[in-house]
Amino acid sequence: MKEKESGKGRRPTIPELLAPAGNYEKLVTAVNYGADAVYLGGRQFSLRAKAGNFDPEMMREGVRYAHAHGVRVYATVNIFAHNDDLEGLDACLLELADAGVDALIIADPGILVRARMLVPQLPVHLSTQANVTNRFTAAFWQAQGASRLNLARELSLAEIAAIRREVAGELEVFVHGALCISYSGRCMLSNYMTGRDANQGHCAHPCRYSYTLLEEKRPGQYFPVEEDERGTYIFNSKDLCLLESLPQLMAAGVDSLKIEGRMKSIFYVGGVVRVYRAALDYLRDLPEEAWQRPEEIALPAAMLEELLKTGTRGTTDNFLRQRPGSGEMLYQTPRATQPCEPVAVIREAGNRPLVEVRNTLTTGELAEHMGQGIAVLPFRIAAMQNERFEYLSRANPGERVILSTDPPLAQGRVNDILRRTR
Repeated sequence: MKEKESGKGRRPTIPELLAPAGNYEKLVTAVNYGADAVYLGGRQFSLRAKAGNFDPEMMREGVRYAHAHGVRVYATVNIFAHNDDLEGLDACLLELADAGVDALIIADPGILVRARMLVPQLPVHLSTQANVTNRFTAAFWQAQGASRLNLARELSLAEIAAIRREVAGELEVFVHGALCISYSGRCMLSNYMTGRDANQGHCAHPCRYSYTLLEEKRPGQYFPVEEDERGTYIFNSKDLCLLESLPQLMAAGVDSLKIEGRMKSIFYVGGVVRVYRAALDYLRDLPEEAWQRPEEIALPAAMLEELLKTGTRGTTDNFLRQRPGSGEMLYQTPRATQPCEPVAVIREAGNRPLVEVRNTLTTGELAEHMGQGIAVLPFRIAAMQNERFEYLSRANPGERVILSTDPPLAQGRVNDILRRTR
């Protein structure tokens, strides 16, 4: 019998909830809303070069903050390197080890080998970009020293369970966030169109562009590109959402559930993490007999409803149930309408909290407090004062104001997010 084996009938171990931390504030937000671990990148060797990312000192501070709250930190060193990219690699690996990160996320075999030589004390988590789609490939990477494998996003639930039965190490899967139209995110479209290489962290996201057709003998005449008359965003996949499949993924023996989004806002990070945290806590408390048929376990409908308020391109379960078709694409727009928007972040808690404004606020308007779980408290802004205690009728982004609300926000915590319906 393998060390790890999927099966039904017993209560599965609750997997790790792994959240994106594109900068320090997003790290704090993910921790605040219940992440067990975060992943982040330095200024080099990360596939999200345009995220805020972390310089060495901020990396150390981020690790200190996360560890103080019992949260693990994984650092991305996951570009596909050319020879010129290798300059500075050793220094980067040593800095990450010195900062105290808990693991490295790597895709390039050469970088993996170098990391095992230089910082052997750091576990290596294999990036999804390495395309693990079968048990033989999984065994190969484990033999190279990878302690965790982030499986390819092109796998079905049955394929994930089959790999679990044959693999003793940790398995990680993406459960939420943007999907590349290319195979496991390995794309050259951005490079050809803009000179920005997605495989080295500089993707220009051309799959989200709107396209027209130009015939060379008819200059200036642009023809719409249509697929069944639904629009022109021909590469634009809906976002991955496996919230309702968490019971089956847990029963299959997945160790870590990963959320995409280092380029997303704190509103997205906090909103998504809190719902998946609530879902895992709900599943943890189910009686053992419920796991006899995990496919029949249903999460409360309010969880998905709350998740959709964070703003997405629509949702798809990608390859989990069947191969995706045209219904998994969003043809008419680069993204779906976002029903809610953040308005402030609590910086000092209390009945009259001090908040940092993110979108314009006015006295008298309605807003909501995003608490832990999926709890939401509606309130009205009764009054606002600046830090000199002068009353305001309007507060602009970046200002710090004291809120008087009805009802009072006594349950609000530092770093909680306030939002409103658009």
